[in-house]
Amino acid sequence: MDWFIYLAVIAAGFGAGFINTLAGSGSLITLPLLIFLGIPANVANGTNRVGVLVQNVVSAASFYRRGVMDWRRGIILALPAIVGAVIGAQIAVNLNEQMMRRTIGVLMVVMLVVIVVKPKRWLVGRPEALAQRPGILQMVIFFFIGIYGGFIQAGVGIFLLAALVLSVGYDLVKANAVKVLIIMTFTVFALVVFVINGQVLWGIGFLLAIGNALGGWVAAKMAVERGAVFVRWLLIAVVVVSAAKLLGLFDLLAGLF
Repeated sequence: MDWFIYLAVIAAGFGAGFINTLAGSGSLITLPLLIFLGIPANVANGTNRVGVLVQNVVSAASFYRRGVMDWRRGIILALPAIVGAVIGAQIAVNLNEQMMRRTIGVLMVVMLVVIVVKPKRWLVGRPEALAQRPGILQMVIFFFIGIYGGFIQAGVGIFLLAALVLSVGYDLVKANAVKVLIIMTFTVFALVVFVINGQVLWGIGFLLAIGNALGGWVAAKMAVERGAVFVRWLLIAVVVVSAAKLLGLFDLLAGLF
């Protein structure tokens, strides 16, 4: 590859790491770039996990140092997500994801309405809910989110944030911290599935990891310093753009102009 392609991959990793840590869907930046470089979609999907894993390790450590990481509950919620991620990754090895992309786009539109209509739940959290142990319903929710995360990764952070805020009771800052912990744990197992199936290019993956790690570190710092209001507005912007991309609106506009 030429030198500017190396820089482009690192830059895409930085953007993805930043967006992933504060909201989600950063893989909508890196996956199209990898495919544009001529990498098959399933290999791009596997290779992308290298950067995602390193980014979430850095982000989790940063949130921990700033005192907003709930390790105990995060690990409990990560367990069903790990099982789901292994299943999702195995499905992803051979499955076409076009229909799922459209479905996720519709779900993001619904989620956007929830974020806008009930902002207080995203900013304050529900301490009374956090006093309770995770229930069966929550474990089922995180299992299915894990399946999606193992399958394609892009957008899983947004669904985790919704579950952690609306079901578990965190505010957005603490939800982001637990989110990166959960993604970090299940990505390890999903990555193993892709490695076994020969769908990881380590050179490109490590370039992504450099950018992802830097973006994740910057984003974790900003999340704690600027608070839940800043994260909420960024989340709204990311959901709008992600839904538009997944539903093909950008392609429609490009065709019109």
